[in-house]
Amino acid sequence: QTFKDFDDMIAKSEKPLLVDFYATWCGPCVLMARELSQLSETMEEQVSVVKIDTEKYPTITNRFDVYALPTCILFKNGEPIERIEGVMKHDQLKELIESKLA
Repeated sequence: QTFKDFDDMIAKSEKPLLVDFYATWCGPCVLMARELSQLSETMEEQVSVVKIDTEKYPTITNRFDVYALPTCILFKNGEPIERIEGVMKHDQLKELIESKLA
Protein backbone atom coordinates (compact mmCIF):
# COMPACT_ATOMS: atom_id res chain seq x y z
CA GLN A 1 0.00 0.00 0.00
CA THR A 2 1.15 3.53 -0.75
CA PHE A 3 0.01 6.61 1.15
CA LYS A 4 0.43 10.35 0.58
CA ASP A 5 0.96 11.21 4.27
CA PHE A 6 0.51 10.01 7.84
CA ASP A 7 -3.20 10.86 8.02
CA ASP A 8 -3.83 9.04 4.75
CA MET A 9 -1.98 6.00 6.08
CA ILE A 10 -4.01 5.90 9.30
CA ALA A 11 -7.30 6.35 7.45
CA LYS A 12 -6.71 3.93 4.58
CA SER A 13 -4.49 1.18 5.95
CA GLU A 14 -5.91 -2.26 5.23
CA LYS A 15 -4.51 -3.53 8.53
CA PRO A 16 -4.44 -1.95 11.98
CA LEU A 17 -1.29 0.11 12.57
CA LEU A 18 0.99 0.05 15.58
CA VAL A 19 2.81 3.39 15.47
CA ASP A 20 6.08 3.52 17.40
CA PHE A 21 7.08 7.05 18.45
CA TYR A 22 10.82 6.98 19.17
CA ALA A 23 14.04 9.01 19.18
CA THR A 24 17.48 7.85 18.07
CA TRP A 25 19.05 8.96 21.39
CA CYS A 26 16.50 7.05 23.51
CA GLY A 27 17.97 3.89 25.09
CA PRO A 28 14.60 2.27 25.92
CA CYS A 29 13.52 2.95 22.31
CA VAL A 30 16.36 0.72 21.11
CA LEU A 31 15.10 -2.08 23.36
CA MET A 32 11.54 -1.59 22.16
CA ALA A 33 12.70 -1.62 18.52
CA ARG A 34 13.90 -5.22 18.98
CA GLU A 35 10.54 -6.27 20.40
CA LEU A 36 8.66 -4.50 17.62
CA SER A 37 10.84 -6.09 14.97
CA GLN A 38 9.93 -9.51 16.31
CA LEU A 39 6.27 -8.48 16.57
CA SER A 40 6.16 -7.30 12.95
CA GLU A 41 7.24 -10.80 11.92
CA THR A 42 4.92 -12.81 14.19
CA MET A 43 1.87 -10.60 13.57
CA GLU A 44 2.60 -9.73 9.94
CA GLU A 45 -0.92 -10.66 8.81
CA GLN A 46 -2.73 -8.82 11.63
CA VAL A 47 -0.91 -5.50 12.11
CA SER A 48 1.61 -3.18 10.45
CA VAL A 49 4.33 -1.56 12.55
CA VAL A 50 5.20 2.03 11.62
CA LYS A 51 8.04 4.05 13.15
CA ILE A 52 7.86 7.82 13.67
CA ASP A 53 11.05 9.65 14.65
CA THR A 54 9.81 12.27 17.11
CA GLU A 55 12.60 14.69 16.22
CA LYS A 56 11.87 14.56 12.49
CA TYR A 57 8.09 14.70 12.88
CA PRO A 58 7.32 16.87 15.93
CA THR A 59 3.92 17.95 14.58
CA ILE A 60 2.65 14.35 14.45
CA THR A 61 4.23 13.65 17.83
CA ASN A 62 2.55 16.66 19.44
CA ARG A 63 -0.80 15.92 17.85
CA PHE A 64 -0.94 12.61 19.67
CA ASP A 65 0.35 14.06 22.98
CA VAL A 66 3.48 11.91 23.02
CA TYR A 67 5.60 13.04 25.99
CA ALA A 68 7.26 9.77 27.04
CA LEU A 69 9.44 7.57 24.85
CA PRO A 70 8.95 5.03 23.58
CA THR A 71 5.20 5.41 23.04
CA CYS A 72 3.22 3.14 20.75
CA ILE A 73 -0.32 3.86 19.60
CA LEU A 74 -2.48 1.18 18.02
CA PHE A 75 -4.83 2.50 15.32
CA LYS A 76 -7.77 0.57 13.93
CA ASN A 77 -10.14 1.97 11.30
CA GLY A 78 -8.37 5.33 11.55
CA GLU A 79 -8.87 5.67 15.32
CA PRO A 80 -6.44 5.17 18.22
CA ILE A 81 -7.63 2.21 20.30
CA GLU A 82 -4.64 1.59 22.60
CA ARG A 83 -1.62 3.47 23.91
CA ILE A 84 1.54 1.88 25.31
CA GLU A 85 4.20 3.96 27.06
CA GLY A 86 7.57 2.43 27.88
CA VAL A 87 9.17 -0.85 26.90
CA MET A 88 7.04 -3.98 26.63
CA LYS A 89 8.19 -7.49 25.76
CA HIS A 90 7.08 -9.16 22.54
CA ASP A 91 4.76 -11.69 24.19
CA GLN A 92 3.01 -8.98 26.24
CA LEU A 93 2.65 -6.76 23.17
CA LYS A 94 1.26 -9.61 21.09
CA GLU A 95 -1.27 -10.57 23.76
CA LEU A 96 -2.40 -6.96 24.23
CA ILE A 97 -2.77 -6.31 20.50
CA GLU A 98 -4.65 -9.57 19.92
CA SER A 99 -7.07 -8.67 22.74
CA LYS A 100 -7.70 -5.20 21.23
CA LEU A 101 -8.23 -6.55 17.72
CA ALA A 102 -10.53 -9.40 18.76
